[in-house]
Amino acid sequence: MNQDKNTDNINVKDLDNNENKYLIEGLKRTYKERFLFLTNLIKIQNTLKKAKITHKK
Repeated sequence: MNQDKNTDNINVKDLDNNENKYLIEGLKRTYKERFLFLTNLIKIQNTLKKAKITHKK
């Protein structure tokens, strides 16, 4: 059982390292890049909100 706990801890540490790398990479972006990315996500979200699913009969 101790080995299972150790492997879980290693996976959590790797996950934390990957999250940190992702955050650092995101912070390197300029405000303009962040703004453009966010507006793109908002446009996609609005499009999906308006979408209607229809089924052929």
